[in-house]
Amino acid sequence: MTVDDVLYVGRDAMLVTLLVASPMLLSGLIVGLVISIFQSVTQIQEITLTFVPKIVVVLTAFVVFLPWTLTLLLGFVQPLFGEIHLLVN
Repeated sequence: MTVDDVLYVGRDAMLVTLLVASPMLLSGLIVGLVISIFQSVTQIQEITLTFVPKIVVVLTAFVVFLPWTLTLLLGFVQPLFGEIHLLVN
């Protein structure tokens, strides 16, 4: 396994990780921003008001994007396992 192979696999792994995590992170970010604006406008400073909706939205995003996530992960892992005999000397 050459240095180029390691860099290629590492770059693809980081890209797949970013793509898999992005739907949950973006949905949590958007809900947190909306709730923060709502709290600023209404002067309601209840701490649990931020956590419960974020948890629900992130869990919903996880369930909704699960097929896409699994397809993406399998698209990365299957060729890697198929070529493992070429990567190990």
